Amino acid sequence: MPFRLWAVPRAALSSTLLAAGLGLAAPALAEPLASPESATTLSEISVSGTGRPSGPSETAGSLTVPSVAAQRAAVNATVGSVAFVDATTFQNRYANTVRDVLKDVPGVFVQERYGQEMRLSIRGSGIARGFHVRGIELLQDGIPLNLADGSGDFYQIDPLSLRSVEVYKGGNALTFGTTTLGGAVNFVTPTAYTALAPNIVRIDGGSFNTVREHFQVSRISGPADFLISGTATNSDGFRDHETQRTRNVNANFGYRLAPGVETRFTLGFYDTDQKLPGSLSLFDALNNPRIANPAAISGNQSRKVTTERIANRTSFELEVGRLDIDSWAIHKNLYHPIFQVIDQDGWTYGVAPRWAGTFDLGGYRNDLILGLRAFAGINDARQFVNVAGLRGAQTLNARQSASNYEAYAENRFWFLPDVALMTGAKLFSSNRTYSDKGGLPANPTARFATVTYEGINPKLGLLWQPLPEIQVFADVTRSRDVPDFSDLAQTNLLRTTFVPLAAQRAWTYEAGSRGRIDRLAWDVTLYRAEIRDALINFTPNPGLNIPAATFNASRTRHQGIEAAVTLDLATDLTGVGDRLSVTQVWTHNDFRFVGDPVFGNNRIAGVPVDVLRTVLGYRHPSGFYLAPALDWVPQGAFADHANTLKVPGYALLGLQTGIDFVNGVSLFVDARNLTDERYVSDIAVVTNAATVAGGPAAFFPGNGRSVFGGVRASF
Repeated sequence: MPFRLWAVPRAALSSTLLAAGLGLAAPALAEPLASPESATTLSEISVSGTGRPSGPSETAGSLTVPSVAAQRAAVNATVGSVAFVDATTFQNRYANTVRDVLKDVPGVFVQERYGQEMRLSIRGSGIARGFHVRGIELLQDGIPLNLADGSGDFYQIDPLSLRSVEVYKGGNALTFGTTTLGGAVNFVTPTAYTALAPNIVRIDGGSFNTVREHFQVSRISGPADFLISGTATNSDGFRDHETQRTRNVNANFGYRLAPGVETRFTLGFYDTDQKLPGSLSLFDALNNPRIANPAAISGNQSRKVTTERIANRTSFELEVGRLDIDSWAIHKNLYHPIFQVIDQDGWTYGVAPRWAGTFDLGGYRNDLILGLRAFAGINDARQFVNVAGLRGAQTLNARQSASNYEAYAENRFWFLPDVALMTGAKLFSSNRTYSDKGGLPANPTARFATVTYEGINPKLGLLWQPLPEIQVFADVTRSRDVPDFSDLAQTNLLRTTFVPLAAQRAWTYEAGSRGRIDRLAWDVTLYRAEIRDALINFTPNPGLNIPAATFNASRTRHQGIEAAVTLDLATDLTGVGDRLSVTQVWTHNDFRFVGDPVFGNNRIAGVPVDVLRTVLGYRHPSGFYLAPALDWVPQGAFADHANTLKVPGYALLGLQTGIDFVNGVSLFVDARNLTDERYVSDIAVVTNAATVAGGPAAFFPGNGRSVFGGVRASF
């Protein structure tokens, strides 16, 4: 018989033994509230334990990739702030970037620059860094996507090739071995067992000459299964010199070797050619937002990156617990003409065994996770004079090497039936070695530098579940963010220099609750992080697209509120089964220097204090849905750490509508910024805007009015 979501499915025990052992009720608020496209949002979900998927809300899993219900239950077992996003909540929108996937998650700040380039920050991680990712580990199916030095980008993430997304904020990502300030985001891809349908064909497009095609094919044959998906995107973009061309292919092949033993290979190929429009002055960003920076055009600035990835997970169901052995290799080639031509080619590879089990300890239930991770990489980094996007004279010939060795453990001891004590720790050693070979007219002298970062990051917390659908938690975690090579190898107009920065370290305290009572659901967390040696960025030459410089700030403080509340306003308005609901998401960011000799107690630039999102959703049992939404930033962020210049706030009105037919065909329309608001979406932060003659060209305008539509056939 099917089991309700509130009780973790027993049939999922083989694939998520730890989550099942916890026996936790899974509050509906584990996933974002603002998802009117999904008929199952905030409703009770029934999940069969075995068999083929029978619909978007009912999917089975396997040993290496559990069912969506089991994934959600495992996330809910976390003692701390987490979020779970089912892919059904963003399938019926133009989901082109990570923002389209995570914009309904409180505490996650995602702002677009152009194409798939954006700023992703959780609790102020990489707060002033507007390119790539720092302080957040990106994973696919629990296996790292980041390079060995900790850096990452978004070009390997295809929203149409996802089945769910798990967000573990801050130290709550210890379950993966991650102890950075921002935590981890795990992008889970479908298998033939968990796919929304065996076959999917989709085409969508709209404003800015955007066209996107997507396909998915999957099969199960005895002990074997496979799934292949691909997406091609072509768009001219909102601004001049913003053309985007991407080709993504994802595939996985699973095989049940024996009862309780399964292996799964994951393959990926990702090719991106993105023109860069550059940053503008504040005046131009608000009054001439479509233009490109002249330097971006004269230098034909772009980002061309090709990535190949192979990963394997082999899982063993033991007498007590389950053992997963992960291994992976990533090859990345980057051709990136900006202020100079950055030409890089590198490999990242690693192995990570992880055991998780539930057992009796002195008559009490105990849940334990033990893991090891060893991963390393080499990146050949060359730079050339940029001659209209082509290589000129070579200015740098360097090698960047990174290695990491980690051991971690997390334990939940249930000393009362509804209260668990959580303890955990991670021990790590990370090395960064930089070798500048020199021998060039512009850089004749060879240079060598190496630095090793070591430490232990503990964690302590409590989880109380007074009612089956309510959880209350509190915890304290230690984090350390090791600098990546974008921080360590700092570039100016003359040369690249290795700067031996300290690792950022912090204690984060959080308390919160998630759950549902009748028609009201909530997910609220308050946190405070006391940070030492914070890795703070600023742009030394705004407008020239030179990577930001980084320094250690002696002391900073990040604190805030992550809140989402939904209320089912009415049901059966036009007949039996329809529903009207309203959702409010609020992220409050209070990030400051503390007694800094230069910046005093100023706000750290780059992120606004308040970010709000309101969605009014209506869904009819016929499959029709309508969801107007308002994204509101009352006051914009500071552009500089000196707090002399702040961008205006803004409000964006959007509308999603569509219908899901019973024959598997779906139609949707996604309209954005309906009032054609002119606003600043992101900032290349500077130290003091008042000292820049004429003002800094440090602003990225947001997209104007746009409308996208699509059709999807599932069969």
